[in-house]
Amino acid sequence: MTTIRVDSTTEASSPAPEPEAARYRSLLAAARGLVRCDAAALLQLDVDVLKPVAVDGLSDEALGRQFPVASHPRFARLLGSERGLRFAHDCNLPDPYDGLVAGQPGILPVHDCMGAPVRLRGAVWGLLTLDALEPHAFDAVSPAQLEALIALVETGIEAAHTIREVEARAMREQAVAHALRAGRGAPRELLGSSPAMKQLCNEIDTVAVSDLTVLLLGETGVGKDLVAQRLHARSRRSDQPLVQVNCAAMPETLADSELFGHKRGAFTGAVQDRDGKFEIADGGTLFLDEVGELPLSVQAKLLRVLQSGEVQRPGSDRMRKVDVRVIAATNRDLPGAIAQGRFRADLYHRLSVYPLVVAPLRERGRDVLVLAGGFLEENQHRLGARNLRLSPASKAAMLAHSWPGNVRELEHVISRASLRAFREQPRGSRWTAIEPRHLALENAAAGNSPAASPAVEAVRALASELTGRVAGGGTLREATEAFQRAWLSDVLARNGGRVASAAREAGIDRSNFHRALRKLGLSQAGDPDATD
Repeated sequence: MTTIRVDSTTEASSPAPEPEAARYRSLLAAARGLVRCDAAALLQLDVDVLKPVAVDGLSDEALGRQFPVASHPRFARLLGSERGLRFAHDCNLPDPYDGLVAGQPGILPVHDCMGAPVRLRGAVWGLLTLDALEPHAFDAVSPAQLEALIALVETGIEAAHTIREVEARAMREQAVAHALRAGRGAPRELLGSSPAMKQLCNEIDTVAVSDLTVLLLGETGVGKDLVAQRLHARSRRSDQPLVQVNCAAMPETLADSELFGHKRGAFTGAVQDRDGKFEIADGGTLFLDEVGELPLSVQAKLLRVLQSGEVQRPGSDRMRKVDVRVIAATNRDLPGAIAQGRFRADLYHRLSVYPLVVAPLRERGRDVLVLAGGFLEENQHRLGARNLRLSPASKAAMLAHSWPGNVRELEHVISRASLRAFREQPRGSRWTAIEPRHLALENAAAGNSPAASPAVEAVRALASELTGRVAGGGTLREATEAFQRAWLSDVLARNGGRVASAAREAGIDRSNFHRALRKLGLSQAGDPDATD
């Protein structure tokens, strides 16, 4: 079990979003209205560094600076004071703002300086500083006036912080509500009474009540997402969100943000704090679909979360506790990927605490007809058809088919057949019969045979030619490229020239597959418009 519960502690500062920065600037304007000075600044403490979040009367350059407390004795003394300090105009301690006062013709030293620590909910949040170019400018400012000024600023910071907390809470609750709505529709059931399905359902019910991490194994299209839904629905977390992540669809550059969230300012475009999927799933279940596609760099971070039960947002120094049950799924041979260095062995063992194998449709016997019945019912309502029925010949054809695309292929075949049969059916018929010609399983079995496409025939000829060149010698580079061409060409041919399908079979991201084809001069070999 992974534990991840979000802290309520304040995050260290980063560039404030414009509404919050505007509130800080308004505070400084009010401060200058109460105490006459040439410059005022509000600095937030980030561990042992002070970072300006708003300035009034200082140059824009000041906003880009950071002030390590150890390097600035005036700031160190202000932070250590109880009610603030005023430095004499001839104080020999270096002033951090010398030369930074705005609107001056030259680099001028600051003479009078005063300030005080600002607290938020009892803890030091940062500093308010006031500076003047004229000596004795603050002689008339009493301790009571300074205390009133600090109270005003602290009230404003408390309000800004509360607004940020409310906004963050609202964003998280919206994300959680979305996840709950997505999981509380009318989920499909795991249908079938074959021995393979009975065993799977028994295993699901056994492990569902625990918090053990489950790894779902099986071919593409067997229904691993339905297994994850059943595991969550029968767990103690069923009233909490089930959050699904398609690991194959996440660009590597955004995977950190998607899984672990990010802190405002962590990267270009990060304009506000964001909860990651782990935090959204807090208290519930996180389903990592196609986990075998995660890049190695993200695998290492995921492993740390599973080991420690803590999430660290990119751009943040804080660790956040969460309570998440993880279910992962893959159609990959993960032990083989480990041997090839593409998957971490330690992560595999963390994920496969309780492995479940989902059998392919070809091993489930007459379950294919049970599943077809469910899909027919869905299409019947969608099309407004009356009594969609499979003819005896169609049932026989379906039982004889090998279903390489598993349940997903069956769903698509039934959808197409229902539409074809419905269009042919005379108005007023009591039922709509689906015949083998509507199923068109011979076309599916042929996989859009390469013989039907001149482009694919060319691919096969090229593969044969290049395979001969590999056997004929040449340099290592020539032989390697020839082998790559032949191999990619053969994958394309097996998939009817469809690049998307070929990329999936090859286990290569589609954009990388396209680049490989272009590099090897095969970009025209497949049909670029083919999709699946």
